[in-house]
Amino acid sequence: MLATVLSSAVLGIDAYIVKVEVDVADGLPAFNTVGLPDSAIKESRDRVTAAIKNSGFYFPPSRITANLAPAHIRKTGSAFDLPIAIGLMAATNQVDLSSLESTMILGELALDGNIRTIQGGLPIAIAAKHNGVENLVLPAENAKEAAIVEGLKVYPVESLTEAVTFLNAAQDIAPVPPTLNTTAEKTDTESYLDLIDVKGQEHVKRAVEVAAAGSHNLIMIGPPGSGKTMIAKRIPSILPELSIEESLETTKIQSIIGILPSDTPLVTIRPFRSPHHTISDAGLIGGGNVPRPGEVSLSHNGVLFLDELPEFRRNVLEVMRQPLEDGNVTISRAAASLTYPANFMLVAAMNPCPCGFFSDPNRECKCSPNQIQTYVSRISGPLLDRIDIQVEVPAVKYAELSAEVTGEQSTVVRERVEAARRIQHQRFEGTTIHANANMESKQIREYCPIESQAQDLLRVAINQLGLSARAYDRILKVSRTIADLDNSSSIEPVHVSEAIQYRSLDRSFWKK
Repeated sequence: MLATVLSSAVLGIDAYIVKVEVDVADGLPAFNTVGLPDSAIKESRDRVTAAIKNSGFYFPPSRITANLAPAHIRKTGSAFDLPIAIGLMAATNQVDLSSLESTMILGELALDGNIRTIQGGLPIAIAAKHNGVENLVLPAENAKEAAIVEGLKVYPVESLTEAVTFLNAAQDIAPVPPTLNTTAEKTDTESYLDLIDVKGQEHVKRAVEVAAAGSHNLIMIGPPGSGKTMIAKRIPSILPELSIEESLETTKIQSIIGILPSDTPLVTIRPFRSPHHTISDAGLIGGGNVPRPGEVSLSHNGVLFLDELPEFRRNVLEVMRQPLEDGNVTISRAAASLTYPANFMLVAAMNPCPCGFFSDPNRECKCSPNQIQTYVSRISGPLLDRIDIQVEVPAVKYAELSAEVTGEQSTVVRERVEAARRIQHQRFEGTTIHANANMESKQIREYCPIESQAQDLLRVAINQLGLSARAYDRILKVSRTIADLDNSSSIEPVHVSEAIQYRSLDRSFWKK
């Protein structure tokens, strides 16, 4: 007898419908799974067999074939255990076939019949809703994230026995109430570190504010202990709140990776990722036989912080150039070619030399000019061109460390950042651009006109610093953001002058 169960699988950050067809036929006992399954799915026959027997149900000594359609797409993961088991039991008249209509089922089975969590609950729920599925049966730990999707009944189950009794209408399970409306609308700012903790470094705080206001990439260069990492970790506290669309995108990525906490159905805090400098290019960009998201995608709509930037391998840094420019990353493998979103704000920190004390008036640098040049040259010019704001972070003086007045709280700075972002949202309404840093050449010409006096400033800067065309565009973008912070409709010479000051490496450290 044949039974079909609706299920789903994730491809990229989206999910698609998979029909699990289970056929129980006469013949020598066998259990085969077809439809391009990976090793985890092939092993499901052992989990399904043990779970059915240990739950007290009948397991037929027959020839069993489970097909995962469409068969031309490779399937991964263990989420097909439960639908295969339900399909097998439906084919042997242990589950009512009529209950499987318009019902999607997923879950990993333990040998004792308990159901374990799966990855990708949210994109699977979205796919179910888009395909007209009315009911979704999945592990209890995934229920809250799936219940974000309105108009879909999500039924949490904890064991195979519970799933079978529910499908046979012998047990009533209340669907999980929608969680989107109950999720906190405001970001919990108390979970962030506060910018007021940073002593001194007012010009660096200003650069960070400009970067946050326009979603500009930022690099800080200074001696050890000057506060670079401390400042970077506080950048999320001044970023604007995630919109509903951004929250859903961020949640989907964390869901398919499996790092979404079970008590957090919707991500409301911007991601802050800080990988170690020993990370590989696949770990940063993503990879694997079946491509998986990397750190740049996990930082989507948030901050990717690279501390000690020159210590990263050069090939690792160079693969960031395309996602920095395009806001997404495409990973091509023999099994599939997938595109993941990667619209992140890059924040980097580095020492000016191997010993760290070049340009420090209080400590003597022991590095030779060649050593300094070799050290900073680990960062290529094309990558540096893609970093809008470059700022020096000097050592903090004792008077600043001991002073009681420390500056503004993050909430105050955040209000100015959000005001500037609102201006940008109105400016780019109806487009895919959300911040000044994402402007293309067409938008730069339209929204960044400058007066003749500001043109003279730019001409001098380009001639003296040897800036590229890309650096020229980025100065205009930063100038536009500074004008937005001042609530100015036009870009004034003072705005251009400040933007030029944020090219520290071009002025001081990047001379050949």
